[in-house]
Amino acid sequence: MKNFISLFIILVFAMSCKKAHKLEKDIAAINTDVTIERFDKLFGDATLKDLPDLRKAYPFMFSKKYTDSFWMGRIQDTIQQELVKEVKDKFLDTKNLELEIESLFNHLKYYFPEFNPSRIITTTSMVDYRNKIIVTDTISIVAIDNYLGKDHKFYQGIPKYIRKNFNKEQIVVDIAEAYSERYIYQTQRKTLLDEMIFFGKQLYFKYAMLPNVPEAERIGYTKTELDWARKNENYIWRYFVERELLYSTDSKLPSRFINPAPFSKFYLEDIDTDSPGRIGQYIGWQIVSAFMENNKVSLKDMLTMNAEEIFNTSKFKPRK
Repeated sequence: MKNFISLFIILVFAMSCKKAHKLEKDIAAINTDVTIERFDKLFGDATLKDLPDLRKAYPFMFSKKYTDSFWMGRIQDTIQQELVKEVKDKFLDTKNLELEIESLFNHLKYYFPEFNPSRIITTTSMVDYRNKIIVTDTISIVAIDNYLGKDHKFYQGIPKYIRKNFNKEQIVVDIAEAYSERYIYQTQRKTLLDEMIFFGKQLYFKYAMLPNVPEAERIGYTKTELDWARKNENYIWRYFVERELLYSTDSKLPSRFINPAPFSKFYLEDIDTDSPGRIGQYIGWQIVSAFMENNKVSLKDMLTMNAEEIFNTSKFKPRK
């Protein structure tokens, strides 16, 4: 009997892998072409003579209220010059990044046929990490100076829990996250469950769009943090349920369990310092994953579903 069960599991796993391989092969055949436009280089090397042509080619990068003398002052600023140099050294070649974005766009086109690939334009932002990626219907702007490596000297004044993801591997993840917000729709985000499901949708979206990116990178955790979340999944779930937090509208809950933070706030000494931040997002991801596994619903439809409906039909059971 044990041999039969083992054989059945192996067959199911093999069929699943074969199906996943075919899916990825079909998606790769879409063959999106991406060329990264290095506005950061063009702007950093520009002279007064170059500005009119640069402004004409990239009008959306220049506010009309500023004159050329303002932009030249920006180019000649010593901090800006150092920033441009550091970016040039770090991103001598962007071919691998182009391939990663091509794969992301192939997946977007597969799941959302109406999707039209945007231009990818890199710039510097004086490390404006709150606006690392800006996505519109036609362009995606990447503030590339936010991805020089978490220990870079420019980031020393930024809290570690924020700058730990300031690595170039995170660029495609952040682009996928920016696109997720264009496809996710939720009528309300009043309760902790609403917030958990919203970010669970976002993380599942990134899983579908970036299947070859490690899970820890997709959620922005270190491997240690992801291992902790998995190991303590059952405890976290019991904590939420026993304290009746799921349907609570307490305005403090997002800052405790959803928003970026050095750790999640259970108010328990033996847990808080070890836990990663945003643990509510992680649990939301597990709920949405369970829902997709146990229901025949398309990704597109799931992203617009009511949070409570997803939870009630997810059959979610935490790891033990």
